[in-house]
Amino acid sequence: MYTFGIDIGSTSSKAVILRDGNELIAHVVVPLGTGTVGPKEAREKVFEISGLTPQDISYTIVTGYGRMNCDYADDQISELSCHAKGIHYLLPTADTIIDIGGQDAKAIKISPRGQMLAFQMNDKCAAGTGRFLDVMARVLNVDINDLGPVSEKSTRPVAISNTCTVFAESEVISQLSSNIPIEDIAAGIHNSVAKRVVGMALRLGRSQNVAMSGGVALNVGVVHAMSRELGCPVLVHPLCQSAGAIGAAVLAWEKYLKGEGKVS
Repeated sequence: MYTFGIDIGSTSSKAVILRDGNELIAHVVVPLGTGTVGPKEAREKVFEISGLTPQDISYTIVTGYGRMNCDYADDQISELSCHAKGIHYLLPTADTIIDIGGQDAKAIKISPRGQMLAFQMNDKCAAGTGRFLDVMARVLNVDINDLGPVSEKSTRPVAISNTCTVFAESEVISQLSSNIPIEDIAAGIHNSVAKRVVGMALRLGRSQNVAMSGGVALNVGVVHAMSRELGCPVLVHPLCQSAGAIGAAVLAWEKYLKGEGKVS
């Protein structure tokens, strides 16, 4: 029995097909989010890779920022619950999740079965989000995918004191005009994000089993800065960007078993 999970984010779309709730059949990440052709492309590609058709899917769940714009799913579930279930699938020992999305940052406490117990969220401004990193990468004229490796070359990270994206951008421009090396500025940006997000995560209590989900988890500079702030290693799975979609597919399977499914 196959289930389909799709995570429609603000900057990317992720699609996953599972067999019997545990075997990963196919997964796709398309760097285009809600309001674009990204969700459609992700769906088409994951079916192409799997060799399946929509008629083979027993239950579909959509999650993410653009989940209300999906008209073919059987149900929609918040990204908090889906990331909790997805990270539990990928990294079963994790009990705390940090998810930095394009528009917000979240910390989630989960049970040994991958159920969300509590959460903290920053959705009031761009500070500490993927959008913040995108803006800073543009100011530094560094591809967002290279920001992490660049920061790893730093020997003297600068302090970025402003948490507001607008003021932080001005601060970074001032650092550039003072001929501060880009790698030291990039490391300072990552430290700034880590301090803000870890401060939020610690409201859930201190843990030694923290995992990151979402695309920002692929930024090695952010992960290392987060580890330093937390005082423990941060777990990152290679499929961390698809955690929300995986969780959606797992929850689709659980709903199907409860008799909530329908054969489409």
